Amino acid sequence: MLVDSHCHLDRLDYGNKHQDMTEVIAKAARRGVEHMLCIGVSLRSFPDMLAAIKPFPQVFASCGVHPLHQDDEANNPELLLSLASDPAVVAIGETGLDYFYAPESASLQRQSFEQHVAVAVALNKPLIIHTRQAQDETLAVLRAGGAEKVGGVLHCFTESLDMAQAAIEMGFYISISGIVTFNSAAALREVVKALPLERLLVETDSPWLAPVPFRGEENEPAYTRTVAEFIANLKGISTEEVAAQTTANFFKLFKLARPVQPTHANNHTN
Repeated sequence: MLVDSHCHLDRLDYGNKHQDMTEVIAKAARRGVEHMLCIGVSLRSFPDMLAAIKPFPQVFASCGVHPLHQDDEANNPELLLSLASDPAVVAIGETGLDYFYAPESASLQRQSFEQHVAVAVALNKPLIIHTRQAQDETLAVLRAGGAEKVGGVLHCFTESLDMAQAAIEMGFYISISGIVTFNSAAALREVVKALPLERLLVETDSPWLAPVPFRGEENEPAYTRTVAEFIANLKGISTEEVAAQTTANFFKLFKLARPVQPTHANNHTN
């Protein structure tokens, strides 16, 4: 069994590629992806996202404001606390710092990030971190806010081994997406080889970043298996070992997420 630890089910293409969310989840299950975490990126869209996934007990929710979604609700810690207090929410985020795409909003991003860390600690829920070209400041905000009390994950990781190890020392996990399969990701592959499987998660970040051989298509949770197979090959171990360990890691980190019994027969040839 696999878990897609980071996807955006509410943002997939249901007009052309998929019929509905039920179809997406069933297709994932046929490749052994039995659970997924649907990630909040704005407070405004969160209630609709939560309503959309409510019929699916194998889909968990996070609540947060993506660093590139700084709008008039982005720095509203009272609203964040209220929404994130919902028992269906297993994590806070995604939040963090992205100085690659939006260095001009650095101060707003940091303010929002600090608020998310405070809410996570208050609610005792782990953090989901987006970080790009802001390694030192990301770690500094986490340390200053006491993030080690709740832990979390650096999602879609593309940064240095040093950053990964520093995060792991704070109780964080490192999540690997389809980027690891890209021709341009040689440095990331070396990082993945060096990191212990006990601290790794796998994800798609659907609908973006489809792994090879699906590049150019919309990504979807079923492709989590492709990421796991690639990591297994990198580390010289079986896909089953990667699946078992990353699934155990997921439920150890996200303690409010409850596994459900598989409802579909797995068919890994799909």
